[in-house]
Amino acid sequence: TWGRKMRLVKVATCSLNQWAMDFGGNRDRIIASIRKAKAAGCKYRLGPELEISGYSCEDHFHEIDTFTHSWEVLCEILPHTEGILCDIGMPVIHNAVRYNCRVFCINRKIILIRPKKCMASDGNYREERYFTAWRKDRHCENLVLPSNVQLVTGQSAVPFGDGVVQIQDILIGSETCEELFTPNAPHISLGLAGVDIIGNGSGSHHELRKLNTRVGLITEATAKGGGVYLYSNQQGCDGNRLYFDGCAMISVNGSIVAQGTQFSLWDVEVVTAVVNIEDIRSRRASIPSRCNQAADNPSFPTYPISNFQVTMTDSECFTAVPTRPIDVHYHEPEEEIALGPA
Repeated sequence: TWGRKMRLVKVATCSLNQWAMDFGGNRDRIIASIRKAKAAGCKYRLGPELEISGYSCEDHFHEIDTFTHSWEVLCEILPHTEGILCDIGMPVIHNAVRYNCRVFCINRKIILIRPKKCMASDGNYREERYFTAWRKDRHCENLVLPSNVQLVTGQSAVPFGDGVVQIQDILIGSETCEELFTPNAPHISLGLAGVDIIGNGSGSHHELRKLNTRVGLITEATAKGGGVYLYSNQQGCDGNRLYFDGCAMISVNGSIVAQGTQFSLWDVEVVTAVVNIEDIRSRRASIPSRCNQAADNPSFPTYPISNFQVTMTDSECFTAVPTRPIDVHYHEPEEEIALGPA
């Protein structure tokens, strides 16, 4: 029979209670989140910003050991990436410059390392003290891997820069925390370049009513131009004076379809959704002004993953349905004051 063809993908994001410099504990929580995502049938897993080292390492980011131990932990995580694309946050040094990075891994291989392009250096944030922003738009270079990582991956060098990952004909990209809040956010050019799924690994601390701001920015990221947007965050106090309030979310075409808890005591919380890639492309193709801008938008360096199917099989699609939009849960201000700063 002739009918509407659905191309379904199950994706996962998470909130993790990571601690600064707790490499063993951080590793275990990352692996636990990957296992939960795989058990739920997900093919893509997004984690928080700097989840391997912890976000609030402060001047420990000036020590080479912090980067060395992060690579050691990644080596222990890589065997758990069989059958699932993992977007992992960790600090990386490239050409003697410190970067805040997203590392795309699958099947024990590193596909792409994407450095953060806009640092958070206002209010409580001092990222420019520790990291440098990547300023080469749509440009990638080779990063030579440490020898211990080469032994695990079988790779001598991997792409480093402003690129995207391709599985089948589906494009997956990322932006990191502060980038969502900027006027010319990376998700704008990523969406116009046809990137279907965008992940945002964050280390966003709690402020009163800040969730309202996040939801507005996340939904707008996919409302005007279509797409899937996943948001991951740190959860709890990581050794500094700030409290990270979790609340991982997934947005599709301007609607929130999945939301985690905001003030949870769980060490690991995984949030999943089933998304229909054809819904995204239908939405995008139906907006003439978006199509005109997309036609002029330069593409990104693209790194394909072979021999891996991210979409559900026909038999799986027979019983699965896309996750429907939900009403976002907001705590009252009084509840936030009680659950957060208190």
